[in-house]
Amino acid sequence: MGAAADLEPPAPLPGPGPLRLPSASIEQVLACEAPVLIDLRSPGEFAEDHLPGARSLPLFDDLERALVGTLYKQHSPETAFSAGFELAQGRIAELVAAIAGAAGRTLDAAQAVERMRALGAGGQRALEGRLQTERLERLPPGSLVLNCWRGGLRSQAVVALLHCLGLPAVLLEGGYRSWRQRVSARLAAASWPRAFVLRGLTGVGKTLVLREVERQRPGSSLDLEAVARHRSSILGRVGLEPVSQKAFDAGLALRFAAGFPHGRQGPWFVVEGESRKVGAVTQPESLWRALESGVAIELVAPTAVRVRNLLQDYLEQPGARAELAEPLRFIEQRLGRQRLRGGLVERLEDGREAELVELLLEHYYDPLYRHSEAGQVYRARIDSSDPARAAQQVLAFVEAHADGTAELEASSESSRPAAAKPESRAPSTRPPA
Repeated sequence: MGAAADLEPPAPLPGPGPLRLPSASIEQVLACEAPVLIDLRSPGEFAEDHLPGARSLPLFDDLERALVGTLYKQHSPETAFSAGFELAQGRIAELVAAIAGAAGRTLDAAQAVERMRALGAGGQRALEGRLQTERLERLPPGSLVLNCWRGGLRSQAVVALLHCLGLPAVLLEGGYRSWRQRVSARLAAASWPRAFVLRGLTGVGKTLVLREVERQRPGSSLDLEAVARHRSSILGRVGLEPVSQKAFDAGLALRFAAGFPHGRQGPWFVVEGESRKVGAVTQPESLWRALESGVAIELVAPTAVRVRNLLQDYLEQPGARAELAEPLRFIEQRLGRQRLRGGLVERLEDGREAELVELLLEHYYDPLYRHSEAGQVYRARIDSSDPARAAQQVLAFVEAHADGTAELEASSESSRPAAAKPESRAPSTRPPA
C-alpha cells in the first residue's frame, strides 16, 4: 500500500496510553490520489449510498446491524457493544484479510481475534478510552481509508485492530455522514447554468439524442435518467435498478462539480425534460428551476420510429416482459379494456408488441404529454429519427445561442406540443465546433 511508509508504525498492542488512530477529513479523502476506500457499514447501508469508489466489506450484515441497533435503543450502549463485539469475533479474521487484500497487502489474520479481545477488554468505555484520533497533515497516495456511518467505534475499532496487526489504516472523520453532508451542502449552494431542454413525445429518442450530444461534445449534458437509473414513467424501472434519493443526490453533486461548457453568454448544458420527480427520486429545487426556465427544443419523429425506439429500450433486457406485466395491467384498468379493444398484457404475450406500443402512445402517453406540455414554447424543432444527426443539430443550435450569435425566437408552430413530423425550419446540420 502506498501509504504504508508515510504513516507512523503503531505499537503491536495498546500500551498504557491511548492508541493514536490517524484520521482524515472528507476533503482530504476526496483529494487523495488513488485511495483504497473500505465501507464497513452493512450491505443495506452501502446499497443506499456510499463514497465514490468505495468497496463494501461489512462488519455486520443487515440483520446483525438491526439487532445491535435495537439493543442500543431498548437497553443500553454497553449491551449493544457487547452483542456487536461477540458477533464481530466470528468474522473478524476474514474481514481483516479481505481489507488487507483490497490494499494489496497480506497480514497474519490468525492473530485478529486475540488482538481484538485485547482491544475490547473492559467493554465499550474502556475501548473508547484506549483510542484517540489524530488528523494527518497530509493523506499519502494510496492510503487505506475506512468508514462507518459516523466515524464511531465500528470503524475506529477496525482501524485500531489493523494497526495492531501491522497494517496502517486511516479513519474517515465523520464517516459516511460527512460525505452526505458535503453532498447536501453542495446541492444547496449549486447554481445550475443555462439549460437547453430536449422535449418531445414518448419514444422520439430524447435519451438517444442526449447520449449522442454527450458523445459529440463530452461534458455538455446531464442525463437525469442515467443518474436515477429510471426512465421517469410508470414503466420506467423495467430492466433497471433505480437508486436511492441519497445516491441520486450524490450523482448530481458529482456531475455539477465536473463543470459545464462555456459560451459568451455563460455556462450551459443539454438535458432531457423531466418531471420534478424522476421515478421515486426528486430533483433539487435549483435544478428543477433551471429545467423549467430553460430553452425548450422539441424533438419529433414518425410513429414507426417511436415504436422501434421503445421496443428496443424496454424489451432488450432479460426478464423485461415479466416486469412489464404489472404496470401494463394498471394502465389497462385505468383506460379500460373496451377503449383499448382488448388487453395489453395479452398483446405482449401474443407477440403483438408493436400494436401494444402504438396503443399506449395513442391512448396513454401522447395525451399525458400534450397535457403536461400545454403552453410550452419551443425554440427549435428537430427530427430525431437519426440521433447522431439530431445531436449535431442540437449542438449547432445550442452553441449559436450560447455564444450570442443567434436570437431566440419561437414561431407559433413551435410554441405548442406538435404532431410527430419534422419541422422544415429545423436548425442547420453544421457539425459542432
